[in-house]
Amino acid sequence: MTGSNHSSPLELLGWSDFFAAQVGPSETDLAPRRVASVHRARIEAIDANGPIGLELPVNANTADFAVGDWVLADPLTAMLVRRLDRKTLLQRRTEGRNGQQLAAANVDTLFIVTSCNADFNPARLERYLIMSNQAGTTSVVVLTKADTVADADTFQQQTMALQRGLPVVVLNARSEDAILALEPWCGVGQTVALVGSSGVGKSTLVNTLAGSGSETLQKTGEIREHDAKGRHTTTARSLHAIAGGGWVIDTPGIRTLYVSDVTDGIDTLFSEITDLAPLCRFRDCTHAHEPGCAVQAAVASGALAADRLERWRNLLEENRGRTPVLTGPRGNKIVRKNKY
Repeated sequence: MTGSNHSSPLELLGWSDFFAAQVGPSETDLAPRRVASVHRARIEAIDANGPIGLELPVNANTADFAVGDWVLADPLTAMLVRRLDRKTLLQRRTEGRNGQQLAAANVDTLFIVTSCNADFNPARLERYLIMSNQAGTTSVVVLTKADTVADADTFQQQTMALQRGLPVVVLNARSEDAILALEPWCGVGQTVALVGSSGVGKSTLVNTLAGSGSETLQKTGEIREHDAKGRHTTTARSLHAIAGGGWVIDTPGIRTLYVSDVTDGIDTLFSEITDLAPLCRFRDCTHAHEPGCAVQAAVASGALAADRLERWRNLLEENRGRTPVLTGPRGNKIVRKNKY
């Protein structure tokens, strides 16, 4: 979306040809609406005129919808008819659940927010990057509280090394300069989402992006700087307008992010290993002990860090162990959880 003056009211909300192509000839009288928040028993939406009601069919399950979804509704009764296919979907598996928990849909850019203090954890950032890669969104790591440390550049360099070509922005979430720093991803009709631990400044950043005149400012909480512990201030996912014309989705802090059913996301994170794999002598090379292994050769030459290969191996193993598989006779498949 270029954000030109010719954008239609729906395009300002993130509507594009991808969604328009899904509307059939018999559905042209239905109204496109975008999901703004999802609750246990109701869904709130917006259309070109602002917030609008959305009635759910008796058999609808709100857990099947995500903030950012596009749906078609009857303009007279406000009854939801169907959800359109998603361009991107951020989701994660939680302990004790067979399915995935939906986080946000149709997100163009994911801002992975962490702070320049004890919260900074490269291993956790890798997990967020895997989730973003798997969803197909553009990943941007935002390092907050840069004004509280003298060596913010060190945090930035460590982060940039996590993934090839990864944009890393260092800022003070309360400063108006934050808007300028994130502007390339916040254009008219663009949708961004924020993820990260509690207390790193996500809600503060949402408020900065939305501007002081927003009616949907997020509550913010204090953080103990010595151990980077803070309180959960966002309790539900919600869609907010950005002062520059885009949209931002804030999410609750995530305590544990499991790696499950994200092979493509891992391949993208460790693209240098993925690129070397076809050069190995054996197609099924594990990059552990086989002769003619291009990955092990890269480690031996210093081109690839040994600890990075070890992290790749550990994440693949966790992904394999936590990804449920279908088992049983055809037509009677059941989900079986691997042991991890």
